[in-house]
Amino acid sequence: MKLNNKQTFMVGLAFLSICAFWQMYDSIVPLILTNTFHMNETLSGAIMAADNILALFMLPFFGSLSDKTDTKIGKRMPFILFGTGLAIIFLNILPLLDNGYYAEPNTFKLVSFVIVLGLLLVAMGTYRSPAVALMPDVTPKPLRSKANAIINLMGAVGGIIYLGVAAVLYPNSKTAGLAHVNYQTLFITVASIMFVAVALLFIFVKEPKLVSENKALEEKHPEWNLAEDDGSGNESLPLEVKKSLGFLLASIALWFIGYNAVTTWFTTYISAVMGQGLGGASTCLLVATAGAIVSYIPIGIIAEKIGRKKTIMAGIVLLSGMFLLGYVLTTTFKSINVIMYIAFALVGLAWAAINVNSLPMVVEMCKGSDIGKFTGYYYTASMSAQIVTPIVAGTLMRTISYKILFIYAAVFVALAFITMTQVKHGDQKVEHKKGLEAFEEMD
Repeated sequence: MKLNNKQTFMVGLAFLSICAFWQMYDSIVPLILTNTFHMNETLSGAIMAADNILALFMLPFFGSLSDKTDTKIGKRMPFILFGTGLAIIFLNILPLLDNGYYAEPNTFKLVSFVIVLGLLLVAMGTYRSPAVALMPDVTPKPLRSKANAIINLMGAVGGIIYLGVAAVLYPNSKTAGLAHVNYQTLFITVASIMFVAVALLFIFVKEPKLVSENKALEEKHPEWNLAEDDGSGNESLPLEVKKSLGFLLASIALWFIGYNAVTTWFTTYISAVMGQGLGGASTCLLVATAGAIVSYIPIGIIAEKIGRKKTIMAGIVLLSGMFLLGYVLTTTFKSINVIMYIAFALVGLAWAAINVNSLPMVVEMCKGSDIGKFTGYYYTASMSAQIVTPIVAGTLMRTISYKILFIYAAVFVALAFITMTQVKHGDQKVEHKKGLEAFEEMD
């Protein structure tokens, strides 16, 4: 059994569009809130946190709703098309309100901007879980780690495309010294990327056909299914599987608490502890991102060989170790050096090992009828962590010492290792190949 790579790349177009959007949103919207509307950091930060808070409720709801949807174009596709369409409309309204407020400030334009921003977040929330659930819908369970590696790679490509577009359209030479920057061209470009990506997805991915084929394959392999049919059409998880799911979701929350604390506060930390500027901090984070990108595909292959749980636990050990090393390096040296870059590359590798395999383990525990709901569970765990950890880590850094950041991150990631030892389900069965088959990898 081999993964259909072309099909998986096409399915990943939805995630590409989502990641391109969020890369732009996180980069540009704070600038608009502070520079155009002159909001303080607390208020703009609260608005920027709204997407994570909305996600806690919206992602499980729309994931579960898509499970129950049945149309000629599939369960997930209506949400992807509708959500993307609305997002594109609201996305193109934002720069008009931004430019209008700068030209002639008034309360109506400010309120309108906030309302449209909220509607944009709702539109994005309607289809994130369905878009992510599409991959396990059309991919056999044993191949989902490899497929999720491709999906993550597509997401990274979406972010890189945005960064490239932004660098070309808005170099420092064009924006330096300007009282106001007109971002309309950038918003239109990102909206176009989203439209083209989802249009290609709709044209080339025939969801009902692919889901039907995958369902027929899984019916031939009842050993893949951990859920039990209670006769009512609903799935019932055995108690031991529920226990595994609970510990897995706890693990997801714990490693996101550790990892997100570093990504959120690293720039501030480097400035306070090492006296380094934005450039050095950004380079370290870029190295970590590059380390993850080049690791996605190999990690998917490794997980297929040794199993998802072992791959995740190896990633946890490496990530916690690198955070401890980060503490030593940043408190010993006064400048960023080659060893730090290597450590951050390994952080990216470790994060890829964890991230590629965690969602497949969650959805492995359900039948196809509840993939969207279980995808929502995954995002609830990860989003909850990302809401809490910036506040907790920031408070500890302020009240104790900035140097506690990497210790904090290492401890929470290490706790995830303990909870993962209690996860007994969600792994694929490793197939031991013989002869020439042992050399067969991706097409």
